[in-house]
Amino acid sequence: MIEVKNLVKRYGNQIAVNDLSFTVEKGQVLGFLGPNGAGKSTTMNIITGYISATEGTVTINGLDVFDEPEEVKKMIGYLPEFPPLYPDMTVREYLKFVADIKKVKKSEKQKMISDIMESTKITAMADRLIKHLSKGYKQRVGLAQAIMGYPELIILDEPTVGLDPKQIIEIRDLIRELSKNHTVILSSHIMQEVSAVCDTIMIIDKGKLILSDKPENLSTHLGATGAMKLSVKGSSKNVIEALKKIERVSKIEEHQQTNEGVVDLTLYFGEKEDIREDVFYAMCEIKTPILEMQTLKMSLEDIFLKVTNQEEKAIHYEKQSDETPEETSNNAEEVNSDAGDL
Repeated sequence: MIEVKNLVKRYGNQIAVNDLSFTVEKGQVLGFLGPNGAGKSTTMNIITGYISATEGTVTINGLDVFDEPEEVKKMIGYLPEFPPLYPDMTVREYLKFVADIKKVKKSEKQKMISDIMESTKITAMADRLIKHLSKGYKQRVGLAQAIMGYPELIILDEPTVGLDPKQIIEIRDLIRELSKNHTVILSSHIMQEVSAVCDTIMIIDKGKLILSDKPENLSTHLGATGAMKLSVKGSSKNVIEALKKIERVSKIEEHQQTNEGVVDLTLYFGEKEDIREDVFYAMCEIKTPILEMQTLKMSLEDIFLKVTNQEEKAIHYEKQSDETPEETSNNAEEVNSDAGDL
C-alpha cells in the first residue's frame, strides 16, 4: 500500500527527516510515535504530497506521490493537527464543499455526507456554524472531511487532541471501524490510544527510524526487567530457602510485610529468562499457595522514553544488567506501579 524509501527532508542545514524507510500494508493501522520535533508531521505532509522531499521516494499503490500527485491525493484523507475548517460555514455546507473538492459523484454525495456525519456523531450539529462548535466537535468535523470520499489511506495527526475522555473512546472506536476498510496512519502522544488501536508501532527520533514492531513485541523485546513480584502465603524462612534452590534466581529481596502470613518478594534473574514454572514447582514442594506472580515490565510510555532517551529513568532500564544489586532493586521498584500495563 505505502512504501517510503530513503526519505530525506532538509530545511537549510536542519535535517527534519533523515533517510527514513518503511512500508505500510493495506488494512494496517500504523501508530506513528516520536518526541516533538522528531519529524512525524513532516513525514506525513510528504506522504500526502503537501510538501516535497529533498531525497527519496514515496509510493502509494505503486504510484509515486511526486510524479502523479493528483491520482495519489484521491487515495488519501488527511486530518492535520489543526483541522482545515471554514468557521463561517455550517457543518453541512462545509462537508458539501469538501465532497465537491474530492469530486464525489452527485448521486452519492448526500448519502455519503449523512453517513459520515452519523459515524462521527455530528448529525445534530449539521446546521450550526463551525465557529460556534466546541473544540471536540470541530475535531470531529475535521475527521469527517478526512473520511469524505472514502479514501483508501487515512492519515490522522493527533485526532483526539482537545477531546474529553468519552469523546476519545468514541474516536478510538471509529478508528477501529475505519481500519476494516481503510489503511490508517495515526500520530499521537497518547500511548494508551496507540496501543489500543494500532497493529504496528513505529518510533522515530531526530528524523530517523528507531524502532518498528507490533505493540506486543515491543513489550516482550524491551519490556523484560529480569525481575518478578511474588506474594505467597506461608513462612518467610521456608519460602526463601525453597526459592534459593532455583539456580536461575540471582537475588531474592524481601519486602516489609503488609498482610499477616503473606510474604512479599522480588526475584531477580537473567533478562531473557522465564522462571515462572520453577517458582510454581518450588512453592508446590513446600505446599505454599501463590497469591500473586507478576513479571515486571515497562509500559509503552517507558519503552518510548527508553528508545528516544527522553528520561534518565529509561537509561536505568538499559543499563540494569551492569548495575549493582542494590541499584537494580531500586529501579525495579520504580517500574512496579507500571507492571502489566500492556
